[in-house]
Amino acid sequence: MLLTLTTTHRPATDLGHLLVKHPDRVQSFDLPAGAAHVFYPEADEARCTAALLVEVDPLKLGAGRGRRQATAPEGFTLGQYVNDRPYAASSLLSSALAKVFRSALRSESRDRAELAATAIPLTVRVPVLRCRGGADLAVRVFAPLGWTVTATPIPLDETYPEWGDSRYVDLTLTGTLRLADALNHLYVLLPVLDDAKHYWVAPDEVDKLLRAGSGWLADHPERSLITRRYLAHRRALAGTALARLAELRLADEPDADDSIDPTADDAGDPRRVPLAAQRREAVLAALRDSGASRVVDLGCGGGALLTALVADQRFTEVVGVDVSDRALGLAARRLRLDRLPERQRDRIHLRQSALTYRDDRLRGYDAAVLMEVVEHLDPPRLPALEDAVFGHARPGTVVVTTPNVEYNVRYEGLAPGRFRHADHRFEWTRAEFAAWVRRVAAAHGYTATIAGVGDADPELGAPTQIAVLTRDDRKEETTR
Repeated sequence: MLLTLTTTHRPATDLGHLLVKHPDRVQSFDLPAGAAHVFYPEADEARCTAALLVEVDPLKLGAGRGRRQATAPEGFTLGQYVNDRPYAASSLLSSALAKVFRSALRSESRDRAELAATAIPLTVRVPVLRCRGGADLAVRVFAPLGWTVTATPIPLDETYPEWGDSRYVDLTLTGTLRLADALNHLYVLLPVLDDAKHYWVAPDEVDKLLRAGSGWLADHPERSLITRRYLAHRRALAGTALARLAELRLADEPDADDSIDPTADDAGDPRRVPLAAQRREAVLAALRDSGASRVVDLGCGGGALLTALVADQRFTEVVGVDVSDRALGLAARRLRLDRLPERQRDRIHLRQSALTYRDDRLRGYDAAVLMEVVEHLDPPRLPALEDAVFGHARPGTVVVTTPNVEYNVRYEGLAPGRFRHADHRFEWTRAEFAAWVRRVAAAHGYTATIAGVGDADPELGAPTQIAVLTRDDRKEETTR
């Protein structure tokens, strides 16, 4: 199977530095199912092409399949040795990419670091790609990533065109992207189009998917299909991955539901304080009342609350936590970390972590905030968040805010039954939120108070609900 990668960026031979493979030499690598070779059919200042050729040994491939591949298309005994794997691009090519171009996938280049971070003109060709779903699916998965896609179906037999097309396409991708992005797109999407992974899919494949899909998969219109196929249709793993992708989308769109404003009579009054600002002030007031000095903002997104926390000198340590690298980058720019005096900068820490996993780094803080976060998680993931925050991290105070779904009828243009934001998995009534808060507090040794934020309606309540949960032993300490 063959893949070629071409650039016309000048000098084009810099492609060798980015791939860490010299254009003047053929380099070979052992693979579990055969061997990979890298060579350059052309290499000059104007145009350079690197080729990755993978030779599959059917005996090695068959010996490694065993019972775990019994359901694969070639799962029968003879099919393990007589198949299209040596000739058609598949998940085997993806594995070869990961081994042969490891540094380039990570955007690491000792000699051309600046170029590795730069979008350059690229053309990728895979002349024979097994594509379950046809040429249309190839366009659907690659085009949203900035590629111009040409996917030409390969006929079963050119001599007999009436037989129709085969399940293979000749794929060409053209675009201007970072090399690392291009390789990560291929790493994920080649096995997705193949839809028949050659190796056992273990739980660590979720981390591999999210790492390779960082910055693009969470917002991809075909993310569900990509996730299911990449994880070999293992429902539990796909569910975990999609839940974590939902957290990424939340991080990249902080306060997105605030684009909807209530149709109150004073909506055009410049003195009217936006709901997002009222909510942040309510959270800050709760933190001040708790006496907290070391605070963690869980799901900090782009850093709107972090900015307010840092501005208040009573908070001696401020930690922003998010699953998204991009969100943490936005927060760093918003906080202007690179311009702050060292003493101020030492107060602030940004950490990447998933809110549904236990993280020892988050233990021991005075307070934690979940501001407009819980509604972006699928309900089955809430127990994991509860355990990670209230059971493991156990801050002295936890402040939680979430929309009040009863108030939605006051929002102009919001259709009945629709949530305030497309990524919300649910929105609670006041009774539902109170029940959840009481259950969590009782289960983990906290005492809770609940209030509203924003202009309250006599019948529907306030647009935002806020709960302050204080750990029982912390409450005893503060009353002594």
